[in-house]
Amino acid sequence: MEARATARGVRGSAQKFRQVSALIRGKSVQDALNILQFLPKATARPLEKTVRSAAANAINKDEAAHVDVEDLRIKTVYIDGGPMMKRIYYGPRGMAGRMKKRTSHITVVVTEA
Repeated sequence: MEARATARGVRGSAQKFRQVSALIRGKSVQDALNILQFLPKATARPLEKTVRSAAANAINKDEAAHVDVEDLRIKTVYIDGGPMMKRIYYGPRGMAGRMKKRTSHITVVVTEA
């Protein structure tokens, strides 16, 4: 049985999210949450929230199956780039540049071990 959770439009670049998601791919949900909780990166917080949501979706998906959190493993983690907010920053001598504030889409799929 699989369950998934998606977080869309999360602030942070996909490249930074992929660095963190490589640490938890294939691990059990409990191990992944422990890693994300103590990781000193800002991108670990939304990823932890999405893993918790996927685990809750798996538990509540089928009441008769009695899925336990200890039995869940992270099957896949997808990080896709989201829409960028384009802003202008002002430089010296009247010049201006473009600033891209990047967002990401996070998808976590958990399965029963």
